[in-house]
Amino acid sequence: MNPTAVLNMARGKGKTIPIKLLSSAGTGYFYTTRRNVTRTPEKFKFVKYDPIVRRRVLFTEHKIK
Repeated sequence: MNPTAVLNMARGKGKTIPIKLLSSAGTGYFYTTRRNVTRTPEKFKFVKYDPIVRRRVLFTEHKIK
């Protein structure tokens, strides 16, 4: 075996999950991001810009289907 070859070791599962931040204005606009499950057990809530209503509104976390 070549001593400079890199061995691919088994890796654990990631601790981050993809989530969807859905606008509370009811426009259907959403952002996607990732959340670390162990560090942030509560659901995300952000105030971000919704370009459909052209205002900053509350975005809440929903699962990506």
